[in-house]
Amino acid sequence: MAQAMKRLGTPIAALLGLALTGLILTSWLINRDALRQAVEAQIRAVTGLEFAVKGNIDISVFPGSYVSFHDVGLKGGGTTDPALRVDVLTANLRLLPLLLQRFEIADVMMLRPQILVTLAADGESNWTPFIQTIARTMKPGADNQVSFSEIRIQDGILTYENAGNHASEKLDDIDLSLAWPSISRSFAATGQFDWRGERVDGSISVSDFVAALSGDRSGLKARLSSAPLKLAFDGTVANRTSAMMEGTLTIDTASLRNALQWMGQPAPGHGGFGRFALKARANVVGASIALTNVNVELDGNVAEGVMTYSNNGRQTLQATLAADALDFTPYISTFRLLASGARDWNRQLFDLNALSSTDLDMRLSAARVTVGPSKLGRTAFGANLRGGALALSVGEAQVYGGIARGSFGIARSDTVADVKAQFQFMDVDLQSCASELFGITKLSGRGNLNVSLAAAGSSPFGLAQSLDGTAVLTGHDGAIAGFNVEQLLKRLERRPLSGAGNFRSGATPYDNLTVEVKFADGIATAEDVRIEGPASRVTLTGTASVPTREYDLKGVASLPTAANGVAGFELPFVVQGPWDDPLIFPDPESLIRRSPASAPLLDAVKDRKTRDTVRSVLERLTGGGVKPVVPDAAAAPAATGAPTADAAKPN
Repeated sequence: MAQAMKRLGTPIAALLGLALTGLILTSWLINRDALRQAVEAQIRAVTGLEFAVKGNIDISVFPGSYVSFHDVGLKGGGTTDPALRVDVLTANLRLLPLLLQRFEIADVMMLRPQILVTLAADGESNWTPFIQTIARTMKPGADNQVSFSEIRIQDGILTYENAGNHASEKLDDIDLSLAWPSISRSFAATGQFDWRGERVDGSISVSDFVAALSGDRSGLKARLSSAPLKLAFDGTVANRTSAMMEGTLTIDTASLRNALQWMGQPAPGHGGFGRFALKARANVVGASIALTNVNVELDGNVAEGVMTYSNNGRQTLQATLAADALDFTPYISTFRLLASGARDWNRQLFDLNALSSTDLDMRLSAARVTVGPSKLGRTAFGANLRGGALALSVGEAQVYGGIARGSFGIARSDTVADVKAQFQFMDVDLQSCASELFGITKLSGRGNLNVSLAAAGSSPFGLAQSLDGTAVLTGHDGAIAGFNVEQLLKRLERRPLSGAGNFRSGATPYDNLTVEVKFADGIATAEDVRIEGPASRVTLTGTASVPTREYDLKGVASLPTAANGVAGFELPFVVQGPWDDPLIFPDPESLIRRSPASAPLLDAVKDRKTRDTVRSVLERLTGGGVKPVVPDAAAAPAATGAPTADAAKPN
């Protein structure tokens, strides 16, 4: 065996010796000018670009076989700026053809290339000659068929300029390997680059490179991975009259807000848009993308349906999606109608920029919807955003134990938001409805609410100041907390000067409730307010200020007429103060007149000054007649000696 190996090794060693000797001789005898010219001619033939060398040219045959060009420029016909500048372009040569005095490039290495890609308004690129030439030279049987099958790029820079939309992009620190094996029709590119401060790993493979270059259909797989975003596509590509792609698209990001900002897109609002994942069947034609079999997740909300996105000068998104549960709380979490920890409206200016960035047409349906504290059942609604105007329409929503329908619109005018709302709430729980919509917590029962409102302002406070419209509420079988009309009327009927006592405690049950309010410039006027209970009746007139959130109402509470025809006891009263904690006290004039002892005394006093003094004493006995303290003038009672707010409250 050893003898056989020895006999076999001898001729191999001889061949290697001959090859080595041939390389040494070739390095001495080779015509370097012919080698340089042959390499330049191959590069011109393969790229279709003009080849110009401004720097030195290094030629080596042994031990390495290569030609290095310094300060190289390649440009297409008719262009002034080179499409490609390279500090050092090295063409590595095939060994065996070199021994036979044939100069063939094995691969090309480009060090610090500067690649310029320009796209004219008509769609023509400065790289069009290169694409046309390489498509021709790679076809089997071509006259100048490409000999090398790999290009490596190190520390490169790519600049992209689009004259059509004036867009420009720049990729830095490009390390890339392009390969199209001669024994296969495939093409692959793998590498890394920096884009907008993030390192991106990418790969792309084309199953039929010649077909893809010619615009015919070919298989395509692409992957991009970075810290802000991961994207993958697996399908086919073609480019006849316009680019077309069809296949499976996958997108994943830990924060959609960060990904949008990284891509130069404005992030909508200030809340939400975190975790995002999408998988769909994509059909791309030009600048339009149609997605079917969509499975999308955003901030824990999962939905299925179809989507369409286009960017023909303006971004447009259309979608029809269905979900089991949707939570919109993250998107309204930063929006506050009221100032935090205060009773005043929020005066922070609206950020309306999100209304102008994208056009939106969306249809959503869900079995359960959460919007802040509100819990909705089965809901179907639509959102349309076009030209800075947002329109929301609710086809039907199960909310507050009943049904809601309506529309809500916001139109932007500079920094001012024009808001219009029309809603119908049918057979809803009034306690939860009034509490969440208006901050009124003292109403219970069931009923219907029709609202038609319009306002314009740059903040919630501005909207409150300009509020116009109407609101009609009808309720039944409920109660109003904070006072018990029946008990109070019966006690004051017996002892008119006994004071208000527990006028701010208990509850007034009702069988029917009617509230008709008209809004004008932020002032709500009670046009018809009636509370009809089993043992009492209440009517109200007056106004309520929306900007200050205060009541200024007068009312009459009465007991029902007795069976013997005697009229029931009636008591005028006043409601003043903040919405969430108003002061309610009887009209002292009425109580004084009803007292057998005090009425004659008051009538007997002829002197006006003395009469006012007596009236003041009687009013203190009844617990009424004291105006509530306005928050902005809280220090006034101490300075004037007037009764304080605590004094206005009954004991």
